Amino acid sequence: MKGKKKLRPPPRTYLASIQAKDSRTRIGPFRRCQLRVNAHAFSLHAAVRWRADQRKELEHLCRYITRPAIANERLKRNRAGQVVLQLKSPYKDGTTHIIMEPLEFMERLAALVPRPRLHLIRFHGVLAPNAKLRSKIVPAPAERATETPSEDAHAHSAPARMSWARLLKRIFDIDVEHCPNCGGALKIIAAIEDPPVIVKILSHLGLPTRAPPRPPARRVDLFQTI
Repeated sequence: MKGKKKLRPPPRTYLASIQAKDSRTRIGPFRRCQLRVNAHAFSLHAAVRWRADQRKELEHLCRYITRPAIANERLKRNRAGQVVLQLKSPYKDGTTHIIMEPLEFMERLAALVPRPRLHLIRFHGVLAPNAKLRSKIVPAPAERATETPSEDAHAHSAPARMSWARLLKRIFDIDVEHCPNCGGALKIIAAIEDPPVIVKILSHLGLPTRAPPRPPARRVDLFQTI
């Protein structure tokens, strides 16, 4: 729990191969030392590659990428109610486990959660925000050739944020801007917020007027008592 450990690929040596488009014959293997580079305090590792039909290997790679900060298998709780964390590798002084109170354990986990509105991706070099050559690398937004620049066109330009209707379409595939029967464009006539009026309309349509009850939370035992 002390410090931040560097993530490394699985210990076994992977062999990456290039596959022809119209054949399932492997052209030739490349050891990962040929597909790895360390330069300017950055490292690029591209030796772990799998084909689309290698489902077992892809699952192993996805599990490695999406693994949590702490493995549940190394977390236990003793009879005193304290959290016991088994270290992945012992410390130099021989320490193999860390015992802490539940509140202290939650504090250490909360420290790993980034603050709201904090950039999680940092760009360096020519991709840095104030780099002089950034405009040469980052493509400029496409300009409309049919419109002439004017104050009216600038006022009616596309908003910076997506509308709630487009977000529903993009995330949940719910299109509220077009009729599901004829495909015509829809527009909002009124927003009803009065509960009695909502109940009256739902009753007239034969729809339930109350939300379904919430199911009880499932019990999940994250710790094993030792």
